[in-house]
Amino acid sequence: MERLRRLRVSPAVRGMVKENHVRVDELIYPVFVTEGQDICHPVDSMPGICQYSLDRLPEELERVMAARIPAVLLFGIPEYKDERGSGAYEKDGIVQRAIRLIKSDARYKSLIAIADVCLCEYTSHGHCGLVKDGVVLNDETLPLLARAAVSYADAGADMVAPSDMMDGRVGKIREALDENGFSHIPIMAYSAKFASAFYGPFRDAAHSAPGFGDRKTYQMDVANGREALREMKADLLEGADIIIAKPAMAYMDIIREASYNFNVPIAAYNVSGEYAMVKAAAQKGWIDEKKIVMEILVGLKRAGAKMIITYHALDAAGWIGEEGHGGL
Repeated sequence: MERLRRLRVSPAVRGMVKENHVRVDELIYPVFVTEGQDICHPVDSMPGICQYSLDRLPEELERVMAARIPAVLLFGIPEYKDERGSGAYEKDGIVQRAIRLIKSDARYKSLIAIADVCLCEYTSHGHCGLVKDGVVLNDETLPLLARAAVSYADAGADMVAPSDMMDGRVGKIREALDENGFSHIPIMAYSAKFASAFYGPFRDAAHSAPGFGDRKTYQMDVANGREALREMKADLLEGADIIIAKPAMAYMDIIREASYNFNVPIAAYNVSGEYAMVKAAAQKGWIDEKKIVMEILVGLKRAGAKMIITYHALDAAGWIGEEGHGGL
């Protein structure tokens, strides 16, 4: 008889043979920055998550630094929106100013500032690209995405993360960064981003719901797995350094296939709807939040993720290392 239980006999033995660990230095924490003063506005559908004006942003950054989380992913909520999403690439846009704030303060010297690159938060119609006659335009959108990426890099961003799902945008961004002296800036591409129902709370937080239709003409069909690998391969050939699968929990098969097929870092985005479901169930007393969150995160690592973008990051950073939670 093969007695596998011998390796489960005690916490010490289980720790010695543990195959996967979640580490704090693999976590990325999304942060929402908004125009205005003295704003710390809770997102109702995402308990514990707030929108911060720049004067209140240091409060959240201090928590991130205290938790030793290495990176934040920045999303902006502009004062105004227009059809071209100009707030995404103007020099003094909300995210650009947030990046400068981070990079000008010695307290955050080690913090990696990642700028999400998309137009949806900045367009009056809420879509991720330019729109003409009800159609989201692909090639016409690319120069604006590239312009936004360069603007973030110029502000001091350590990394850019295109999330728009326009064909060819990684190549256009890589070209623009290189031409403007930012060949050292990595691209973390949302390569397999599905047209998912799990994004609802994020759209509340970022005020980015589409004003008409949906995003199924550019985000991926949730039924397609092999196509996700084609998207990832295309982004890597265009110059992506890290690839993202989004959402995470229902798409662990995509993460696993990517880890088998590509020898590059893979990020899992544990998205807003996944976060909100756990929080809601925990508030009802139906689940043990700590155990559930850590099980989800270690599951993403087991699937092949090298890093995890998650709204649970602040809580998880405090739980990592506790017995049974797959920590350091």
